[in-house]
Amino acid sequence: MPLILGIIALATPRLVILLVWFFSPWFDHLFRGPLIPIVGFIFLPTTFLWYTAVLHWWHGQWSLWPVVGLVVALCVDLSPGHRLRRRWDD
Repeated sequence: MPLILGIIALATPRLVILLVWFFSPWFDHLFRGPLIPIVGFIFLPTTFLWYTAVLHWWHGQWSLWPVVGLVVALCVDLSPGHRLRRRWDD
């Protein structure tokens, strides 16, 4: 099940954030205010999911694998993706 959720998270991270928020206590008590979750949901959803995973699985310790995962998540969020492909099709 976590593998399937991970694959879906890379394809549609905002949907995964909403599903996890509604159906699990994953985000409970991680943030003091609503600003970081809202900004993460809007601008960097894959990075936001990875950040919460590091808080849960590594207890906030930023060693090699959490940092590598953060770099990968940032690359996914900041990649031009479909916008670049549309420009070449025109």
